[in-house]
Amino acid sequence: MPALAEPPTPDLLRRGRGSRVAWLILGLLLVGIGFVGIFLPLLPTTDFMLLALPCFARSSPRLEAWLLDHPRFGPAIRAWRRDRAVPRHAKVMAGLGMAVGYAIFWLHVRPNWLVSLGVAAFLLFWIIWIARRREPEAGQ
Repeated sequence: MPALAEPPTPDLLRRGRGSRVAWLILGLLLVGIGFVGIFLPLLPTTDFMLLALPCFARSSPRLEAWLLDHPRFGPAIRAWRRDRAVPRHAKVMAGLGMAVGYAIFWLHVRPNWLVSLGVAAFLLFWIIWIARRREPEAGQ
């Protein structure tokens, strides 16, 4: 389901040029960080693409459409936008990434038990939150 690049909306045209440029720069920065995340296993890629989407919606409908139509990130972004759904493989990878990140943190920092417990509780909260998100329906 390709997202068509629509002409700028009146709301977009009402925004000042400086505002649109600032949103565009922020969106490009977030896409850049997401791109780095492709190569760094503990840096989430899709999360930064999701954050870039509203920036592009406020600055460039063409880049918003590009992100929605991207063969790798588009389906997950559209599922999140439409249903707040997270694919099962993304849930598994998020959980594994947090577990590996915690293990690396624990082995290298050797925090006291209170800090260790606090970080573990924080990560556990987010793992449960992600696991409870809906999954996209097949074919969407």
